[in-house]
Amino acid sequence: MIPALLSNYAPADLSFEKGEGPYLYGNDGRRYLDFAAGIAVSALGHAHPQLVAALTEQASKVWHVSNLFRIPGQEKLAQRLVDATFADAVYFCNSGAEANECGIKMVRKYFSEKGEPEKYRIIGFEDSFHGRTLATIAAAGQSKLLAGFGPVVEGFDHVPVGDIELVKAAITEATAAILIEPVMGEGGIRVVEPEFLRALRKLCDDRGLLLMLDEIQTGMGRTGKLFAYEHSGIVPDILTSAKALGGGFPVGACLAVEKVAKAMTVGSHGSTYGGNPLAMAVAGAVVDVMMEEGFLDHVVEMGNHLKQGLMGVIDRHPDIFEELRGIGLHLGLKCKIENTIVFNKLIEHGALTAKGGDNVVRLLPPLIIEDAQISEFISILDAACTELENG
Repeated sequence: MIPALLSNYAPADLSFEKGEGPYLYGNDGRRYLDFAAGIAVSALGHAHPQLVAALTEQASKVWHVSNLFRIPGQEKLAQRLVDATFADAVYFCNSGAEANECGIKMVRKYFSEKGEPEKYRIIGFEDSFHGRTLATIAAAGQSKLLAGFGPVVEGFDHVPVGDIELVKAAITEATAAILIEPVMGEGGIRVVEPEFLRALRKLCDDRGLLLMLDEIQTGMGRTGKLFAYEHSGIVPDILTSAKALGGGFPVGACLAVEKVAKAMTVGSHGSTYGGNPLAMAVAGAVVDVMMEEGFLDHVVEMGNHLKQGLMGVIDRHPDIFEELRGIGLHLGLKCKIENTIVFNKLIEHGALTAKGGDNVVRLLPPLIIEDAQISEFISILDAACTELENG
């Protein structure tokens, strides 16, 4: 007999009964400092009072009506995001993969509406991650994601990050867009240099291509800006958001400039659950908190303090770690030993992190983190490293 639950995950043998701020309380009776935040999702921590209030208030009114009818929360939140970003229109869905699917369809529909349906290919980057649907695993192009799922969805080409000449060489008459994460999270917290993003923007402008940014993980304050593209001074044509947008409630969004958004006419795309009243109430509360004066400044300050502490850990434990990567509170420690060993040892010592590619341990604390919790984490990390060094 196989388990009733599909065995596509290998979770740690740990579950939680409640959370409060940056802490989770396990069914083993222990308190854990959460530096994973549900993989950069619980950006406002656990049981944030404004999110709880928004959800419970809406839950007592209406949960779901479908997009056959107007949903005022969608209109309000879309306007908030338009006012705060480059975008002219927003589409709401349930996840990051769905947001990326929408973005990919937007690229193709834009050129089709222009009378250039032969332009459909998207250039992506090696070691990227865009979701688990057939199209988004093809967009990432990683063999470990594609293996076993039959013919790869057509329309994606891949080059290494950082070499603009290789990107230029990959462009053909069928190329429609370039898709990139400003920080490659699953790929090991690899920050894409702002100069490279600016070069991509110029290349798209020069060649008549669209630039699509996957900010599923980097967006909503994680890097110290509302969205990471702001660090480079460019604007994309399409941007996808999810994870922290709902603070733990499933919601995604695809943002686009007017010329692209206009191509998505009635019936061209849709979702039964996307943008339902519950999701809009919670995501609206998340945006309210993140747009408060000083919130993003706090992320930058805490990020700097955490980086300083982590650099000290690297100096004290050079046999465990070799490099610190990241920006804001989107950080990663590249390990010299297997990252799973570090991940498990930190759980033993009461701290939760996330593993990433390139043998990295990702540190993704809630954006509400304070100095006291940063000091607590550094102490836990030091103790875990010392125990690993002593065998």
